[in-house]
Amino acid sequence: MANKEEKADEKQSSWKDFIYNPRTGEFIGRTASSWALIFLFYLVFYGFLAGMFSLTMWVMLQTLDEHTPRYRDRVANPGLMIRPRSLEIKFNRSIPQQYSKYMQPLESFLQPYNDSLQEANEPCPEGMYFEQDDVEEKKVCQFKRSVLRQCSGLADSNFGYSEGQPCILVKMNRVIGLRPRGDPHINCIAKRETPLQMQYFPTEGKLDKRYFPYYGKTLHANYVQPVVAVKLLLTEDDYNSELVIECKVEGSDLLNSDDRDKFLGRVTFRVQVSK
Repeated sequence: MANKEEKADEKQSSWKDFIYNPRTGEFIGRTASSWALIFLFYLVFYGFLAGMFSLTMWVMLQTLDEHTPRYRDRVANPGLMIRPRSLEIKFNRSIPQQYSKYMQPLESFLQPYNDSLQEANEPCPEGMYFEQDDVEEKKVCQFKRSVLRQCSGLADSNFGYSEGQPCILVKMNRVIGLRPRGDPHINCIAKRETPLQMQYFPTEGKLDKRYFPYYGKTLHANYVQPVVAVKLLLTEDDYNSELVIECKVEGSDLLNSDDRDKFLGRVTFRVQVSK
C-alpha cells in the first residue's frame, strides 16, 4: 500500500517538475535562455518572411497601372445590354399600370444624357476616335438625349409603350481601351418568318467611333457610352403574340456569335404586347 502511495507521489512530483523545475529553473523542459533563443529565432524567421512578402507585393504593384487592368482577356469584346433591364417585356398597352414599371428605369438611365448636362462635354467630330492617351484629364464627347428622338422620353414620356410601339435602349458594356474597327452599329431582327419593322435612333443604329476609347471610371468619370434606341413598330398582327428579338453589334471586328456567351456582342429578349 505504501509503495502505491510513493509511486503516486513520484508521478505527481515528476509532472510538477516538468511544468517548472525549481532546481534547474526549467519551464516545460527548457531554461529561460533556451526559450529566449527560440523566441528570437521565430521572430527573425517570420520577420524575414513578412519582409519578403512585402517586398514582392511592392515590386508587383510598381508594374500595375492605377487606372487600367493589366490583364483584360476576359472582356476583350463587350457584351450588349438593354433597358428596360428585363429580358421579357410583357404588357397591355391599354393598362398603364402594366407598362409604367418600365418607364422609371428608362427615365433614370437617360438622366446623364440630358442635353443640359451634355452641353458641358466636347462636340467631337464624327467618325474619329477621341484619343486622349497623353492627356491627364480625359474629356467626354457629347451624346445628347434628344438624338434618340421618339425614344428620348422628351416628347413622349411613355416611350411608345402607351401606343403599343415600345422603345428598347441597347448599349455596349464598357471596355477600357476598346477601339472597334469598321463602322459598328446595332442591328435587330425578330426570329420569325416575316420581318418586323423597326426604327433606329441614331439613324441606322450607329455607334460612332468618337465615343471610343474609354479610359476607365477614374479618368473618365463623366463618360457615357453611346446608346441605340430601337422602336418596335408593331402592327395589329403583332399583338397578343410573343416576339423573340435578337440585337447584335455588326459592321466591325467585335464578336457577336460566340455560342459560349449569349451576351457577347448580342442580346436576345422577348416582347409581348396586347391591346
